[in-house]
Formats: sequence, C-alpha cells, structure tokens
Amino acid sequence: MSGSTFKTNPIALQELLKKCDDGKLQLPDFQRSWVWDEDRIKSLIASISRAFPVGALMTLETGGGVNFKPRPIEGAPETARRVEPAELLLDGQQRMTSLYQVTLRGQVVKTITPKKQPVERWFFIDIKKSLDPSVDREEAIISVPADKIVRSDFNRTIDHDYSTTEREFENLVFPLSRAFDGMAWQMEFVTWANANGRMQELWPTVQQFYTEILANFTGYHVPVIALDKTTTKEAVCTVFEKVNTGGKPLDAFELVTAIYAADGHELRKDWYGEGRDNKGRHGIFVSAQRLADAEKGILANVANTDFLHVISLFHTRDLRRAAVAANKEGKDLPQITGKRGALLNLPLSAYKKYEKLAEQGFLKAAKFLFTQRVYRLFDLPYQTQIIPLAAILADIGDAWELEGNREKIQQWYWCGVLGELYGSAVETRIARDFQEVPAWLTGGKVPATVSEASFRPDRLKTMRMRLSAAYKGVNALLMKGRAQDFRSGQEFDHTVFFGENVDIHHIFPKKWCEDNKIKPDVYDSIINKTPLSYRTNRIIGGVAPSAYLAKLENGSAEATPVDPVRLNGFLASHLIDPTLLRTNEFTAFMEARQQALLSLIAQAMGKQVEMPSAAVDQEYSDELDEDEAEAEFTVAAE
Repeated sequence: MSGSTFKTNPIALQELLKKCDDGKLQLPDFQRSWVWDEDRIKSLIASISRAFPVGALMTLETGGGVNFKPRPIEGAPETARRVEPAELLLDGQQRMTSLYQVTLRGQVVKTITPKKQPVERWFFIDIKKSLDPSVDREEAIISVPADKIVRSDFNRTIDHDYSTTEREFENLVFPLSRAFDGMAWQMEFVTWANANGRMQELWPTVQQFYTEILANFTGYHVPVIALDKTTTKEAVCTVFEKVNTGGKPLDAFELVTAIYAADGHELRKDWYGEGRDNKGRHGIFVSAQRLADAEKGILANVANTDFLHVISLFHTRDLRRAAVAANKEGKDLPQITGKRGALLNLPLSAYKKYEKLAEQGFLKAAKFLFTQRVYRLFDLPYQTQIIPLAAILADIGDAWELEGNREKIQQWYWCGVLGELYGSAVETRIARDFQEVPAWLTGGKVPATVSEASFRPDRLKTMRMRLSAAYKGVNALLMKGRAQDFRSGQEFDHTVFFGENVDIHHIFPKKWCEDNKIKPDVYDSIINKTPLSYRTNRIIGGVAPSAYLAKLENGSAEATPVDPVRLNGFLASHLIDPTLLRTNEFTAFMEARQQALLSLIAQAMGKQVEMPSAAVDQEYSDELDEDEAEAEFTVAAE
C-alpha cells in the first residue's frame, strides 16, 4: 500500500447528524453504549453555541477489507437498521450521540446525572443568559424533566414551566430539539409576540440570539478524518486505540467479534455464554480443575485473546505449510504467529476449524499444571506460558500421556519457568515453542527454550518475592518431589493442598531470625522457605527450629506426637538436613539447602546447574530481579 489512506474534511454538523438519523453513518458493533451524563452534554452544547472546537471525528469507509457489523447510533429510528451504512464512526460516538439526541431526534433524552442516576431530560438555552457576557455559557444551558416543568419543595412548587411553545416564548428559552429549525421557531415567536403585544419588547433580543448563538449550530463544521476502504484491520485497531484513549479499551477480540458478527457469528456468546445453561468458554475455563473450596480454577485468567492466539498458531501454520507445498521459499513464507495483526486477520472458517481443538488444549494444560503441583492462580509461574502449553498439547493429542513425551514437556515447561523466559515480549518464543516442542517429541532438535535456559546458583539468594516465576516454581517442585508436611506427614496433593490450607512458610521463623540479627534479605530467601499446612505453621510459631521440632515430637492438643525418625524423614523430603535444623545452624543450613535446591532445579531442567563454591553470604544483594521489581511496583500501585 502506498500513499495516504485518509483525508480530513470539515463537514457540517447538521449533515453529520442527518447521516446518523438515516443510517448512512453508523457505529461498528464493538463500540460501547452511549454513557455521557447531562453535565457533559451541557458543556458540549455550550461549546457548539460559542463555535468552539469540540475535536475531530474519525470515520471508516465501508465496503473494504474491514467488514464490521454495524449498528445505528443510539436513538436513531428503526428504519436506520435496514440501511447499509456508507461510513462507520470510529471516534466521536459520545459527542455525536449527545448532539443527535439533543438537537435532531425530537424526543426526550434518556441520560444520567453526574451521580449515575438515570433521568429523562429536555435541553433549553436561556436566551437572555446566553447573550450576557458576564454569565458562563454553561449556566445558560438548561436541562429539565420529561414534562418540561421544574419543581422544588418536594415537587410542591412549580419554579419554571416550559411545557408548551407559548411557555417557551414567555420565559425566553429556546428548545435545543429545534436547533436546526430556528427560523420556523422565530416565525412562531413573531405570531405569538404580535398577538400578545410584546413584539417591540422582545424581538431585538430574539433576533440577536438567532444571529449570535443559534447560527453557530447551523453553521458549525466538524473536522472529520475519513479512513478509506483500503485501511487494514490492524491500522483500524491502532488508530482507534490512539484516538480513543479516554474511551473503552479496545483489543483484538472486540474487533474480531465485530468482524465475525458481520457474517452472523456471535463470538462474544462463544466466550461469555448466554443464560444459565450456557456459561461459554470463559466459564468452562474458570471451572476447569477447580476444587469445591476454591473460588476459581487454574485457567480463570486465560483471556479471550489467549484463546484466539492458539487458534492463530494453527491457522498461520496451515498457511505456511500451504506455501511450502506450493514450492515457495525464503522471506515470503508466512510466519507462524499469534500477534495482533494475525488475530485481526483470522478468518471465521479458521476459528470454527480449531475452536474445539484449542479448548481441549487449554483443558489439558490445566490437568498438566496439576500434575506439576501448580494448583492456584496465585501460584502460577507464568500466565503467558499457558498459551504455548495449550497449543502444544492440542497439537499432539493423546500422545502427551506417553511417558517419554510427558517427561520432555515437563522439561520444556520447567526450563521456561526456572530460566525465567516467559516474563515479557514472548510472542516470538510462543510461536517457536509451538513449532519446536512437537518436533522434538518425534526426534527433532532440542527446542530453544530448553537449550537457552540457564539458572545462576546465586539466583536462589535473591528469590524473596512470591511474585517471581522461579520462586513459585521452586515451591511447586518441592511439592512435586513428594515433600511431606512436618506435622502430618501428608504429601501435598491437591486434596491436602486445599484441605489443609497449604502455603509457603519460613523454615527458620522470621522472629527467630530477627532476634538473631539475620537480615530480611537473607532469611526471606526461598532457601529458607517451604510448603507447609496452616496448622503446622501455627505450631512452628516464632521459636527456634530445635524448639518447634521438640513440640512436634511431644505432641499437643492440636497434633499427635511425631516419631523423631519419621520427622527426620519429613524434613529430608523438603531437602532439609535434619541435623543442621535441630542444632539451629542457620548458615550451614542455608548453604546445604541451596545446594540441594540447585540439584532439584537441575533435575527439573534436565541440565547441569553450577553449584556454589562458597558458603552462603549473609550480606545478600538488595537488588531485585527485574521481573520481581516490576511485579512489586505493580502490587504497590494497586
């Protein structure tokens, strides 16, 4: 495409509103409803009455590659729905709807108060106030109830009555519903004024109002940026987001919804469902692997664009395979991708072809995560890694249950988590993993996510925040490695995890560490934390490990005694050296457990991890990992 695909023209306000009325100018169906309150409407009218600029509009010519389902502007007559629009209004809906409802529609305006209460209003201009330079123009704009009578004292007193044309003349107020019919209103005023002997008194004021105020409506022109029919879907999405920063956030799903709606498919209903018996895919994902006492399942945060992303991976792979089959080579081959441009060009036929497969991929991903002891959204290392995981599992089908394949998928998953490779700018990695992992399962080369992943030995020392993907990963790996609760000896399967309110807790308690002058940067490390049940953590309290181990062995009203040999086994299942814990040897404990955790990580990643050569330094760095720092800032902001 070369040259500009848009032009800017000033168009008469009355002409634009007439196009809204007859359906030639409509909205794309992804636009939100009209929401302006009466004060914003008054402000807009005041600006028009003074011939002040109110901003440009943006329209899109229909009949091109962007085929959105249209809908008339709110309040337009039913006949407008039967018209094929010539243009769609991308930016300016709230302004145009407000002006249409107030000036051209001829019916009471259903709006809201600044406090969001629904009201019905007619709008007038107080003629004398509008001509008084000492009065703010917005004060001259009047909104009155549906019966056009303003009352006070709990509706017992009538303050103003504008309910008839004669009352308008008597009160010198002009109905904005006749803003483009001002000449006829003047002629009616002349008849009334002559009949009531007030022509000489009032006519100069009315004439001045028409010339200085009302003429601004009939002569008002709005700058319109008109995108022609050659504008691409991605360009439409981009420009809409740029110009509509104060409006509804727009994503690819909303645009694709509007595109599919033009072909009669209700994508929003697919995702959100309709009624009690159809909860949609979003509802299915929220419920997936959700236990009775959990609010949401592990897929609850899968976005509609994530779902489209998986379908796009399959569709763009089809395009690439077709190009290869046609003997095309090199740079012209289509890319396998789920980026926004690909989503916007995802045909309805591709969506229908792969929607069920993608759904099954996500449901398999939920089951896979449970096998890795990732049970809650709060403990999910990377939301973004669910996308390639679902696509890979959908692609290989039942083959994911074969032991050899399952081990490789686990290795790939943990390399992504512990190598911290899915934190940002992941679209390229997702597409690459979608291609490389299935090929690896059938004898292909090792995926880049596996070969590139690494884990620094000193990284464990800086993992102090549970918002870190690697932090969550180590916690899950300990449970996956069959760690047993100190008190009950139960492994942390999903039943125990939810039933016993399992969370990650300090091994050397925080209070003990502070009493012994150990810095938070040291004792808050993942090295000093492990999954435990709520009741076990209560028994531990803030005392020395030797003391709480004795409490566990002696028993209490909350727990039966634990045999010391068995308790040593429970501790060892957490990669804890029982002797060092029983003797409160914090520094030696940290060094030994760091080495043990590194071995666990190496096993999960299927590669060598360098072991530290020196004892754990209590002067840990205060610097946060980049992802952790960003997450900490986000949480603080929220």
